[in-house]
Amino acid sequence: MAATLGAPKVLLRRLREIMAHSESGEERLKKIVVEIAAIIVAEVCSIYLRRRDESMELVATEGLNPEAVHKTHLARGEGLVGLVTETAEPVNLPEAQDHPAFSYHPETGEEIYHSFLGVPILQRGRAVGVLTVQNRAKRHYSDEEVEALQITAMVLAELATSGELGPARAERAQGRRMFSGVALSKGIALGHVVFHVPRVAVERLIADNPEEESRRLAEAVEQLRSTVDDMLARGDVARAGEHREVLGAYRMFAHDRGWLRRLNEAVATGLTAEAAVAKVQNETRARVVRQTAPYLRERFNDLDDLSNRLLRVLTGRTTASGEELPEDTILVARTMGPAELLDYDRDRLRGLILEEGGAASHVAIVARALDVPAIGQAGGILSFLEAGDPAIVDADAGEFHIRPSLDVVSVYKDKLRFKAQQQAQYAKLKDRPAVTTDGVEIELLMNAGLLVDLAHFRETGADGIGLFRTEFQFMVSATLPRLGEQQKMYEKVLREVDGKPVVFRSLDVGGDKALPYLRSNPEENPALGWRAIRMALDRPALLRTQVRALMRASAGREMRIMLPMVSDVGELKAARALIDLEIRHMERHGHPMPERLLLGTMIEVPALLWQLDQLFPLVDFASVGSNDLLQFLYAADRSNMHVAQRFDPLSPATLRMLGEIVAKARRHKTPLTLCGEMAGDPLGAMALVALGFRSISMAPASLGPVKAMLRSLNAGAANKKLLGAIAEETGSVRDQLEAFAADTGVEI
Repeated sequence: MAATLGAPKVLLRRLREIMAHSESGEERLKKIVVEIAAIIVAEVCSIYLRRRDESMELVATEGLNPEAVHKTHLARGEGLVGLVTETAEPVNLPEAQDHPAFSYHPETGEEIYHSFLGVPILQRGRAVGVLTVQNRAKRHYSDEEVEALQITAMVLAELATSGELGPARAERAQGRRMFSGVALSKGIALGHVVFHVPRVAVERLIADNPEEESRRLAEAVEQLRSTVDDMLARGDVARAGEHREVLGAYRMFAHDRGWLRRLNEAVATGLTAEAAVAKVQNETRARVVRQTAPYLRERFNDLDDLSNRLLRVLTGRTTASGEELPEDTILVARTMGPAELLDYDRDRLRGLILEEGGAASHVAIVARALDVPAIGQAGGILSFLEAGDPAIVDADAGEFHIRPSLDVVSVYKDKLRFKAQQQAQYAKLKDRPAVTTDGVEIELLMNAGLLVDLAHFRETGADGIGLFRTEFQFMVSATLPRLGEQQKMYEKVLREVDGKPVVFRSLDVGGDKALPYLRSNPEENPALGWRAIRMALDRPALLRTQVRALMRASAGREMRIMLPMVSDVGELKAARALIDLEIRHMERHGHPMPERLLLGTMIEVPALLWQLDQLFPLVDFASVGSNDLLQFLYAADRSNMHVAQRFDPLSPATLRMLGEIVAKARRHKTPLTLCGEMAGDPLGAMALVALGFRSISMAPASLGPVKAMLRSLNAGAANKKLLGAIAEETGSVRDQLEAFAADTGVEI
């Protein structure tokens, strides 16, 4: 027998009556399962909640053996309840016992029931519990019944958040803890926790007047659209162009008909406007959590941020944090987009902790550009923190402390004082040359990809930009940037460097950096897929438009463009032909031309190592992309922490390979640079100089430490030591190089 029409509204009305009484969570649960069973016309209604050990505990039931409450525990992923938990989606079965995931627990007495419906109880897209109904008759539950249970699950999620259904928040948060994560941006920070998007508490779930809620939602959406339009129009140049560009994506989502339709449908079921936004947001989160495509997760960040903005409009909150940032903010989030970090006042932002995010993520690159100590892959940290908790981020060691003791705080304050003294010493080196003690001059270049990076250019005393990643402008834009937009971006970059050289890497997108407005098929191995020069040659208009924008921006001065992911000399020749077409186009139409055009290539695909004698005569310069070259060389994904640490860049195999590249570049008199994390590590940079590299490019924060190392290094002695170590060792030579630095007074 199916539930009567209007079950969601009837159930909401009864839930409101239950919630109005000041009873314990346990009593509320008992009444809730009774009401659901009656209104859904189910013989069984049960609630399971996730515990700290990831098991699911039966906490309330109507129809099963009451003695099983708090005694029945399902292991992670066990049974149909485990299936709902893992997928974060409803499971609706007319014959549950035929499903391969079915798990029988005799103490419950459920063997006589056949049909099963389970829906997840979601918090931030993660299932923290499961609400189920069962019947003896074999039947498929209706869409209205599924919706009724989903709305009830929202109420249960609110109770779970308040601590009434499980361990109290205070109990979870108490005590001092030290956690480990992955260092995204080096440094140490002391401060107090601020949540990036603190949960907007939806205090009123059930609508008194559905028509009034529909009106409130419509007004809030209009206000939201107006706010986004104002942010786009105000021309806040001081905080970088990418910030405004990403708001274009918010504008697009704010007018998305599908999103608005789902919001209105949720209100029509009897929810308040706030509850409707939270419901749609949670359902979307649950779907995206299972996505592996990075660009889908990046796009969801836009929609998630828009939902939070809409909730703040509805609840009258004006800012993401709900209050002015403290002077020592440690920002904590599940994940963030690269532009969102730019929203925060850098003078108050001390550190960043993310539950997700690897060293190669876009927000990590922005954090390094801002010189904000950051740690990622801090799984589950949000459940252990309260806003305002004291915290320490030690991104040098990949550790963070919450509610640290006074002794720990004292130790880190001493470390900060020492680092401040070091930074003052590095600042004094800004205008001094990077010359070794035996007179070898090294060109120190800076990596960049955002306009905010360039704020550090003059501070570092860099000799130029060795790698400007042009793809970020494309990745934060809702639509393909037009010719004029690209040209303006490149003009700003060139203005900031005061005539020093800039190497613009052509568009490196596709694969794991897919753009939502460029159609492409999912790939099993995106890093090895259709990306970079491969995409550019298949879609020549992309490369030609970018080259045209670069040439216009570089009129009257030198232009350097570098091609990524070249694996065959034929690809270089094909790209050169497209660039020549643009040169002829510019000349034919009388456009001002660059004074000089230099074409280079990245050496990051191992296949190119056996074509260097054919490659070097065709290019004006080359740059070793150590990050990709090493991950391809060792077949180890640098974003996969299970394998990324299984090899050392200072192994003989790596150093011999790099030494051969240097030798061939010298033979052909081709200028050679290395850009990558290896160059930004003083010990790694020492090894590169010992191999013969005379130009290296790195993140802004690394320039000071590397220059200090170089000015204390005898390059000739280092060369002899390194060659001897490579000949003797089969493993890493790191220990030998560290001993050499200690013995000779090299600052590493």
